[in-house]
Amino acid sequence: MDETSRRRGHNYVSLFVDLDETRVLFATGGKDASTVDRFKRDLTDHGGNPGAIEEMCCDMSPAFISGVEKHFPEAHITFDKFHVLKVLNEAVDQVRREESKDRPVLKGSRYLWLKNPFNLKASQAEQLEQLTIKKLNLKTSRAYHIKLNFQEFYNQTARTAETYLKKWYFWATHSRLEPMKKAAYTIKSHWDGVLRWFTSRINNGILEGINSLIQAAKARARGYRTERTLITMIYLIAGKLKFDLPT
Repeated sequence: MDETSRRRGHNYVSLFVDLDETRVLFATGGKDASTVDRFKRDLTDHGGNPGAIEEMCCDMSPAFISGVEKHFPEAHITFDKFHVLKVLNEAVDQVRREESKDRPVLKGSRYLWLKNPFNLKASQAEQLEQLTIKKLNLKTSRAYHIKLNFQEFYNQTARTAETYLKKWYFWATHSRLEPMKKAAYTIKSHWDGVLRWFTSRINNGILEGINSLIQAAKARARGYRTERTLITMIYLIAGKLKFDLPT
């Protein structure tokens, strides 16, 4: 199972995706816990068994978490890697914004700290190398290395993952960088779901691919006038509907 929300103007459409079959099972307006309730009712109405769902992947939205816990108590939650790393990227960027007020050397460097090193152009990599030298003693550089070390968490084995995460958490919370400490506390409050990745190995990658198809269809249609029309198109594009007539 996979779930997320997509913005359309001032509206949101939440998608519930079957990761095994790479298809949208249910789409509904909204982004709160009631979307999970509607999915459960739709699943039951179509002969599905909510109790049979063992794994769900989502972002760290409190509304979705409470909805899953209430309506799918048997399911384990895995927090999507992209959204976990987004928390850290936002913290690094906050450190940079605060520090750049007094350190003009950071001007124009925002995307250097947000990209992975292997995605940087040669000129960007050279600029980053200059900014991370020890003599500059940039807080942003320290925050960046805390983020990079967290990314290594996903390269651990299931046996060593929690020990690694505990050591990282201690480092981050003793960094004297308030945005990084706050990000670490956020991860701590979602500890089990972060570690669950080593059991479920699921993320929102399939959903991102489906969303690309939806966005392409919206662009061709120059948008959809109503939410109902958008949801209908989502089912046609990504629902893998079967239109075979009975014989």
